[in-house]
Amino acid sequence: MADDGHDDGPRTNGHKVNGHKHPALSPTGTVHPPEADSAETGSTEDLPFDFEAARRALTPIQSEIPEDAFTAGILGTERQGGGIVIGSDSLILTIGYVVVEAESVAVLNADGEPIEADVVAYDFESGLGLVRAVEPLGRPALEFGTARNLSEGSTVVASCGGAETVLQKIVSKRRFCGYWEYRLEEALFTMPVHPNWGGAALLGLDGRLYGVGSLYVEDARDSEEEAIGNMFVPIDLLEPVLDELLLDGRRSGPSRPWIGVYAAEQNGHLIIMGVAPSGPAAAIKLAQGDVVLRVNEVAIGGLNDFYDQLWGAGPAGVELGLTLMRDGRVFESRIRTAARDSFLKIPRWER
Repeated sequence: MADDGHDDGPRTNGHKVNGHKHPALSPTGTVHPPEADSAETGSTEDLPFDFEAARRALTPIQSEIPEDAFTAGILGTERQGGGIVIGSDSLILTIGYVVVEAESVAVLNADGEPIEADVVAYDFESGLGLVRAVEPLGRPALEFGTARNLSEGSTVVASCGGAETVLQKIVSKRRFCGYWEYRLEEALFTMPVHPNWGGAALLGLDGRLYGVGSLYVEDARDSEEEAIGNMFVPIDLLEPVLDELLLDGRRSGPSRPWIGVYAAEQNGHLIIMGVAPSGPAAAIKLAQGDVVLRVNEVAIGGLNDFYDQLWGAGPAGVELGLTLMRDGRVFESRIRTAARDSFLKIPRWER
């Protein structure tokens, strides 16, 4: 993972923050003229919709996170990404890791001037985030499409507005399991890769919004060993919970149970690759290299099995029985799950 805002080349699939800092969003707030596109794959001139109009709905986002924030160690304290205006009241959609726990957020208005924004919501289950500019942006709002209308081979446009624009193809629609206790039942995988994927807008040929850029991946085509591309969160995941997010800053109902591990599949086993500081797993001294064999007596063969058992056990706070192997020794343990959001510094949730 990169937490310094710079991408030094492909390494692994994952939750890596890539920097694409806009020159107008400087630490001092000095206004600089927007730069021209630094790269473009394919031509946007012949698209069957007004691309320039759609691009005006896109703004860069820069956020500053406190050094003592829960996510600072893994995601960094300075984050940049793309934002997508989706409401006439300057409501902006982005990928959540760009703004989660932010103490300050800046976006650009239609004249390229920096404007402060407030964090509105963060949704763990989809990974999406919302911010709202404190002043009118003068930008149009994008209409939503539906990922149901996309299939393998569909042409799409990935753009961050003032940054690179890439004509892509949908190469896969399938389940995605992230190592940080995250799963999408159907994610959108695209190629060729967009270099500034975090918060990029995925536009259909009708000019509507179909997804939000989340990850760089090396297995965009499920059947190939190496196929470098991007994973997008379908916009369909936002609409059912949008009103809840606007009301409370998160979806309603009980939180999912969370134990605070980073895990990976290896040879049909679930291996703990890291443990979140101060989380439930750290409290019972789970360690890198531990193998999770069973959860509540159910055999675990990978991330999908693990999430099924973890999230199916009940709401956050439920206790789980774990069968683990460490250095060839099998042992039993119990863990009290927690609500992940209780570890985050989000003022709106604390009121």
